[in-house]
Amino acid sequence: MRSGIPLRKSLLVRLMITSVLIALCSVAATAWLAVQTTTRAIQEEQNQALADDTDILRQLSGYAATHADWSGVGGTLRELSGRTGRRVALTAPDRTPIADSAARGTALPQGAAATVDPLHTDTYTEPGAQLSGIDPRAVGPYRLTSKERARLRVLATERQKCFRRNGIVTTVTTTPSGRPVLIDANGVDGNANVPTECADGLLNTPTHTEESALDELKRIAGPCLAREHVGPPAFVTFAFTDRLKDPGLAFSKTPEGGQDAARGSKAQACVAEARREQLDPTVAPVAELFLGTGDTAVPHFDMSPANKAKVVAVTGLVLALTVAVTALVATRLVRPLRALTQAAQQPPEAHARVPVTTRDETGILAMAFNELTERRERLEAQRKAMVSDIAHELRTPLTNIRGWLEVTRDGIVAPDPELLASLLEEAMLLQRVIDDLQDLAAADAGALALHPEAVRADELVEQVAAAHRVGAGAAGVGLLTTVDGTPWFDADPVRMRQALGNLVSNAVRHTPRGGTVTLSARRVEGEVVLDVTDTGSGIAPEDLPSVFDRFWRAEKSRSRRTGGSGLGLSIVRQLVAAHGGTVTVTSEVGTGSVFTLRLPGSVPPADPEDDR
Repeated sequence: MRSGIPLRKSLLVRLMITSVLIALCSVAATAWLAVQTTTRAIQEEQNQALADDTDILRQLSGYAATHADWSGVGGTLRELSGRTGRRVALTAPDRTPIADSAARGTALPQGAAATVDPLHTDTYTEPGAQLSGIDPRAVGPYRLTSKERARLRVLATERQKCFRRNGIVTTVTTTPSGRPVLIDANGVDGNANVPTECADGLLNTPTHTEESALDELKRIAGPCLAREHVGPPAFVTFAFTDRLKDPGLAFSKTPEGGQDAARGSKAQACVAEARREQLDPTVAPVAELFLGTGDTAVPHFDMSPANKAKVVAVTGLVLALTVAVTALVATRLVRPLRALTQAAQQPPEAHARVPVTTRDETGILAMAFNELTERRERLEAQRKAMVSDIAHELRTPLTNIRGWLEVTRDGIVAPDPELLASLLEEAMLLQRVIDDLQDLAAADAGALALHPEAVRADELVEQVAAAHRVGAGAAGVGLLTTVDGTPWFDADPVRMRQALGNLVSNAVRHTPRGGTVTLSARRVEGEVVLDVTDTGSGIAPEDLPSVFDRFWRAEKSRSRRTGGSGLGLSIVRQLVAAHGGTVTVTSEVGTGSVFTLRLPGSVPPADPEDDR
């Protein structure tokens, strides 16, 4: 494994972690499934599935509250039995069968699980509990007509908007009778504290159906109220008293000054009995509920359909999870490899790249491929540019030579000394380009011939300055030298003069008349540093990375005669690199440039005078 890859990014580690996670999930799911199915089977065998039992009782109480008899309950029993996996049977209080989900003739369990009596047991208000009272789903004559429901719904919506304007958030809940009720965020009837603006007296006013039912309730409760000496009917008002809008009663003040708790309790009892009498014709008769398997003599642990479905579901879930995780990991691992394959199959000129999505071995491989592609693209661009530049550099002198030879052959121009000198100059320019290309080719191939020896930097600087001082003077440029001490280094003196000469001639060409070019040498921390500083036009910052490229010129409009062949700086870089050194440039537009050569220094010979 490559040392630069973090352990958590390693492909091998990620595969191992994925395998361990899948194994742990499978073991955990299997253990959970075994515990769940075993516990469920035991609970069902011991009649401890209380949640299902309570739900069955709640469903059947609701059926009894909304039907006058049990004639159509068979379908409900079969549906409950199929959903819970339990046997469900109903009988009259004397055990006369009413309906049974089991086959005819199957013996009933020892005792009844519960009594279904919606007039005395409330299984609706609090799910899972059995409260004493009338089931709110038993509404009988209080059931509203469709027109009354629609009208009350509109009134409830308007009141809800009014509440919202007063900063009270409510929801509209429909009671079993069809009457809408506003419930606030705390689950309390919103009408308990109605803002003055919203108290229009319309929503809570009994409808015609409710008025008729309340009149009947008052008639039925009248004898009981009189017998208990609660008071004459004039002092009792029937209304809807709780959040489910069940009918109840409220008391007006008596002429003697009020009512007491005992009288209120007696009145409530009278009203409750009257309601049971009023609702009795609309609900099913009392029935006994039996739950179980029908065979309690021999304990056994049959897996219910629900548990069988759970086994299948969990098994499928584990399988799906395994496939999904494996597919996800495999896709992420294979994606870079596929991209690499597709990129490698592209033609070379496409220069396809691979997106790097990971930092593991495949990601590093993708980055290496992209770097290789970028290098190939740069080399291809350089090759094309060099071929074009070489053709341009060779075409110009050849065209001039051919043109003059053709006009001379045709007798248009006489071959005088001036023409021959011009042709010789073109041939020399052509030869210089070819020589430069030959030097670059030898350097690229590592076959550049070097003859290193101990060289004094001060002497090298003076020799180069002397060779270019005449040309610099003709251009009106001063050529200066400065040397700090006597630094020595090992180099081919001919090649180093060529490199420094290229820099000096380049500096003179780009320095205006009256400027200066300075050659300096010094020793810095074991290196010999040679600087060529000019006060010329300088180089733009965006052009600095390209100054050592082949055939590059700072001013594209400069001619070959004034701007050189464009190979001088490239040759300088190759020559310095062949000596184990580096060349850099710093420049400021309008101020000048500094080319710096750094070469490994050496100790002076034992007798420098003999070496000279």
